[in-house]
Amino acid sequence: MSTASSPAATLRFLPFLAAAVAVVAAAAADDGMTHLHLYIHKTVVAGAGNSSSSFDNVGAIDDELREAPDPASQYLGRAQGFELGIPAAACTVLSLAFAEGDYGGSTLVVYGRADLGEAVAAERAVVGGTGRFRGARGYSLMTKLGNPTAGTAAVVFEMDLYVKIGG
Repeated sequence: MSTASSPAATLRFLPFLAAAVAVVAAAAADDGMTHLHLYIHKTVVAGAGNSSSSFDNVGAIDDELREAPDPASQYLGRAQGFELGIPAAACTVLSLAFAEGDYGGSTLVVYGRADLGEAVAAERAVVGGTGRFRGARGYSLMTKLGNPTAGTAAVVFEMDLYVKIGG
């Protein structure tokens, strides 16, 4: 008895194979990720620093989350946490606390290293959340938009978050 299939049998099987591949590709494209696009308006305040160690700066973060780079754009909440500055990088823990919009009352926790000399200033892990983001995981990309000038006291960061919620 031969185990090889005939060309006719193979041709009859191809539409089923194509349908199965299409279902798998569609499932991979719809991976359940939520994309959030927002801006962090960081107020720049000169600190005392810590010249007695190898660390450049240890500081608190309490910045505005906004819908756009314009400081008059819709207020979404606060980016709060802390950072430990080391030469050419910073390790940060951020809690994005949403006060307005679709995610009002929810938080996302973002953790990781920011490389200060890179085009994308930081790729960090989303390690949890509360409210609508309970059980969240994913990643964030943050890019610095310009530098503060004598007329401005803020640096704006563009942030894209890709978050999978729950299980």
